[in-house]
Amino acid sequence: MPELPEVETIKSQLSKDIAGKKILDVEIFLPKIVKVSKQKFKRATVGARIKKIARRAKILIFELDNGWSFLMHLKLTGQLIFNGQKNKHTHVIFRFSDRSHLLFNDLRQFGYIKLVKTADLPGFLEKEKLGPEPLNKDFTLEDFQAILAKKPKTKIKQFLMDPKNIAGIGNIYSDEILFEAGVLPGRPAENLTPSEIKKIFDAAKHILAWAVKLRGTSASDYLDAHGQKGKFLAQLKVYGREGENCVKCEGKIQRLKMNGRSAHFCPICQK
Repeated sequence: MPELPEVETIKSQLSKDIAGKKILDVEIFLPKIVKVSKQKFKRATVGARIKKIARRAKILIFELDNGWSFLMHLKLTGQLIFNGQKNKHTHVIFRFSDRSHLLFNDLRQFGYIKLVKTADLPGFLEKEKLGPEPLNKDFTLEDFQAILAKKPKTKIKQFLMDPKNIAGIGNIYSDEILFEAGVLPGRPAENLTPSEIKKIFDAAKHILAWAVKLRGTSASDYLDAHGQKGKFLAQLKVYGREGENCVKCEGKIQRLKMNGRSAHFCPICQK
C-alpha cells in the first residue's frame, strides 16, 4: 500500500531520526525478508554509519559509510517505526549505538530488504526500469506527453499505476488524480485531449505534493516512521467511497475492477 507520499514521508522522517547513527546490531527474526544470509547482512551493516537515506519510486535506500547500501520495499503492509514497540509482525530490528532502534514490521510479509554495493546502485535501479519521479521539478508536461504517446492503447489508470511509466503512483493516488482531472479511469491514452493530459499532469503534481504534506494516507496498515497515521485519508474524494455521494455533484461514487485492481470514480464528474 505505501505509495510515493507515504514512502517520501518515511524517508524525510528517518533522515532526521537516524542519519549519521552507527548500527550496533541487527536482529533478524524472519530471514526471508532479508534477501541475503543473516551473516552477510550483519557483516555489511553492523558497525557502519548511515550516511543518508534516499527514495526511488517506492524503494527506500539506506547508504552506509562503508561502501554498502541496503534497500527496503514495504510492499502492501510494511512499516518502519522508529523507537516503536516490538510486536508479532516485527521481523527485523536495527539497533543503534545511541540506544535508539528501528523496527521493520510487515503483516503480509511481502516486503523486503536487499543488500547492494553502493557503487552498484545505479545499475540495480536501472534494471528496475523505473519511470521518472512525478514530483521532480525537471519532470515536465512534455515528458509526460512523450511517455503517454508510447502507450496509446493503455487505460489511463493502468498507465499511471505502472512504475515503468511514472514512479510511485499506486491505486489510491491514481484514483484521486483522475477525479481531480475529471477523466474516467478506463479511457485509453490515445483518446485523451491535450487539455485532459495537462489536467492529469497538473493533478498528479498537486495531489502527490498535498499528500506528502499531510504525511500520506492511512487507508489500511500504513503508519509513518513515528507510528502515526497520515492525514490525507480525510481528503480522499473517490478512493474507498463506493456508493457514497460525490463531493462535487449529486452522483454516487462507483467502483469497477481493472486488471485485478479497483478503480473508484464519479460517472458524472469524470468523462
